[in-house]
Amino acid sequence: MNENNWSVIKFAQELLSLGGGADAITPAAISEAVSRVLTIMPGKAEGLDEDFVVEELMRRSSVWVGNDSSIVDNAGHEPWFSPELKKDWRYWRRYREWQEVKLPSVAVEALDKTTDNVLSMLEDPKREGYWDRRGMVVGHVQSGKTGSYTGLICKAADAGYKIIIVLAGLHNNLRAQTQMRLDEGFLGYETSAVEGEGSRLIGVGRIDSSPALRPQYVTNRSETGDFNTKFAKNLGVSPEQRPWLFVVKKNKTVLTRLLKWIQTHVAQSMSPDGDRPLVTHLPLLMIDDEADHASVDTGERVVDENDNPDLEHEPKAINSLIRQILHAFSRKAYVGYTATPFANIYIHEHGETNKEGPDLFPAAFITNISAPSSYVGPSRVFGLAAESGRVGALNLVRLVDDQCSEDGKLGWMPIGHKSSHSPLIDGRDAMPGSLVEAVHSFILACCVRALRGQGGEHMSMLVHVTRFNAVQQHVHRQVESYVHGLKQRMRRRTDFEAFLAEMRHLWERDFLATSHEIGLQDSELGGQVGFSWPVIEELLVDVLEQIDVRMINGKAGDVLDYADSPTGLKVIAIGGDKLARGLTLEGLCTSYFLRASKMYDTLMQMGRWFGYRPGYLDLCRLYTTQDLVEWFEHIADAAEELRAEFDYMTDSRLTPREYGLKVKSHPVLLVTSPLKMRTATTLHLSFSGDLVETVSFYTSQEKLQANLDALDSLCCRLGGSIAIPPQIRAGRKYSWNGLQWTSVGSHEVVEFLRSYQVHPDSRKVRSDLLANFVEQMSYSGELTSWTVVVLGGEGAPTPVGDGSVTLMTRADKAVDNAEKYSIGRLLSPKDEMLDLDESGWNTALEITRQRWRKDPGRSTRKTPPDEPAGPVIRLVKGLGADNVAPQPQKGLLMISLLDPEAAGSSVPVVAFAISFPSSKSGKSVPYVTNSLWERQYGASE
Repeated sequence: MNENNWSVIKFAQELLSLGGGADAITPAAISEAVSRVLTIMPGKAEGLDEDFVVEELMRRSSVWVGNDSSIVDNAGHEPWFSPELKKDWRYWRRYREWQEVKLPSVAVEALDKTTDNVLSMLEDPKREGYWDRRGMVVGHVQSGKTGSYTGLICKAADAGYKIIIVLAGLHNNLRAQTQMRLDEGFLGYETSAVEGEGSRLIGVGRIDSSPALRPQYVTNRSETGDFNTKFAKNLGVSPEQRPWLFVVKKNKTVLTRLLKWIQTHVAQSMSPDGDRPLVTHLPLLMIDDEADHASVDTGERVVDENDNPDLEHEPKAINSLIRQILHAFSRKAYVGYTATPFANIYIHEHGETNKEGPDLFPAAFITNISAPSSYVGPSRVFGLAAESGRVGALNLVRLVDDQCSEDGKLGWMPIGHKSSHSPLIDGRDAMPGSLVEAVHSFILACCVRALRGQGGEHMSMLVHVTRFNAVQQHVHRQVESYVHGLKQRMRRRTDFEAFLAEMRHLWERDFLATSHEIGLQDSELGGQVGFSWPVIEELLVDVLEQIDVRMINGKAGDVLDYADSPTGLKVIAIGGDKLARGLTLEGLCTSYFLRASKMYDTLMQMGRWFGYRPGYLDLCRLYTTQDLVEWFEHIADAAEELRAEFDYMTDSRLTPREYGLKVKSHPVLLVTSPLKMRTATTLHLSFSGDLVETVSFYTSQEKLQANLDALDSLCCRLGGSIAIPPQIRAGRKYSWNGLQWTSVGSHEVVEFLRSYQVHPDSRKVRSDLLANFVEQMSYSGELTSWTVVVLGGEGAPTPVGDGSVTLMTRADKAVDNAEKYSIGRLLSPKDEMLDLDESGWNTALEITRQRWRKDPGRSTRKTPPDEPAGPVIRLVKGLGADNVAPQPQKGLLMISLLDPEAAGSSVPVVAFAISFPSSKSGKSVPYVTNSLWERQYGASE
């Protein structure tokens, strides 16, 4: 990796930032800035790849970052932070300067703002007395959370926090990886297993190596470098000294050891009631990485029937020890970082015990951090649901269907295989063709990246097909043997023609077309490959020689030593749980993923392919099954819904406790797992502010006819209809083809819902549950007056009530399932505007535009919205806004008849959607899940 490239990028970026903004950054301006840097520092020209430098600076100039949002409870908090305090903060100054080498200037500014905001919600470490602040930072998977909390640690140390404990996952390699990153970003030197100070300066230590600035460490970067009393027994900790860093696993033995050492070597006082040693002279900052994993107490009955805490409750071991460590300090701050906060929201806000103190609920704040526009998350990989299917998805997914037999019980990697399984194909010790192609894709990606000037960067491939170490060993042997064979054949030029032919076919069939397609979709993400096949072929031998195949699990000795590979590590990593959460695969290009978890947080965390792929996103590939693609699509939609819910709660200035109650009642949980919810199998759900749509349907003639009869009965009861009137909004005409009834009573809607039969795979829609909810709301004067419409499409007319509508066409997405007809979205975006007047429409559009680009990780739009978003429409309807009166009594039921041909039926398919206005009532209805539902949606394997 040429350090001169990155030095020139950093200094040129600083020069460009002094200009006239992003619009002024042109190729000519960049070339001029690079020339000025080289004039000032001519030594930087040695080995400089100027084309790479210019391309990287152009890429950075197009990045933008939205604004974070926070839900805060300032009870007991004393404001203390101001930006002026930072003028003498050296830990932060050198960390910022180090980040400027790697990040666009707008991303560095965003990091500064985020960490300022989080620090300001903690307490002044110099404040005397007893204080306790607990918060949570919610980011995106693989979006740079480690970099964010490293920045917070630097500022906290500058401000005066003396003990800094980072809880870093469950495994040694993840803990070691986190230690290495903090060595670079905070300590500034390599930690050593040898007692005493570390040696080689790295990262921020090369920027400012002053001995007075050197933080002290208790854990080190080796695999066995976790906290141990032998190393720590001679340590003396006093408030006059520099801050101390502990990077520890969430492990019972380690945390017990750390707690005992704090109580016996650090504490200088006793608690007021004399029941435990207490540290009063040193303020603590605890960072909980992946805070939803292992930290949460999943025990029962933490409170009584009156929500009073059970002071004698015995939490699970990890949760208990984390809380006891916090409880050992009189002044402390706890910040959990996660991308999947469901488990943390289910921590009871009143949970507390005598021994452990309060539970880990983020009572002080929850901050939703925005990812830069260069971040590629679930909505970019899998798109979002729309009436014509998924929209915005990048063409990076390749379906795998050769890993097992049709029934999933036999083959190379059956779905329910055991630890004794041997991966074979027709009795042969071989890999499936899809895995062979995935390896070939990785090799090609490495070649193209080298040709693009990225040859010195890390490049990784993920193979994640089983959780069993013994089965991983077989897979590792197969992949290693295959790659070794390729190296020999290419090196000796024997029996290599077939391999070259396959590689060229893959190059021409896939890579050229995909890069071109993604370049047209978004020029910032990819473009023309620009290389001929002979140029690629010439690189194959060198690239193959650099590729290692390693097994990363609890039994293997392999590690991903990125920090010790200055010329770029090229690795195929084979593993399971260790690769599933937290561990970053640098430069991940190709993923082969078969794990079948159906838990929201587990699947999201397994998505190592999300993140940043500067200059090579078009070369990335995800090989996985259709079943997992559908689950990730559900996840992408669910993630967007809950972040929209967070936007609403932020705008409403609610507290974390109120947000927790809201999320607990959100129907999106019907596509997630109740495993960590403490309330056993009962969900209390609210549909206020939500849109529900039927997207999966029976194909049985009998059931389809029953639903058609339910619609006929509804129309008969409603009487005469009118055509849906058009609307003029902002000079545009909106029109709908269909029938409308207004001022419909809630009892009519309830009766229709109770007579409608929903397919069980329409996960968020339970018609009986919806009926109960409408009925419950009507008792308090809400959802009492409905607009009911039957929307037509482009198909043939069919009689409905006293008129007729045209059939709507939706393609069948169900794969090899004759008993199910599945679609993407039922509604068009404009449909929720049906009952919104002009004043409400304008207000909703204004709020939508205010939220636009708030979090680019969620949006692919490059122009301001010209229509109000559905969540905002529902918000304005229910809660009102400036010049718009709230109308929580109004509901909108939209029904469509889908063309039966797609379902293989002769009976039209009745589909419906309901747009529920937002509500302040807090009403919910209980939903008791059964054991079948838990097995289907709640099992992690």
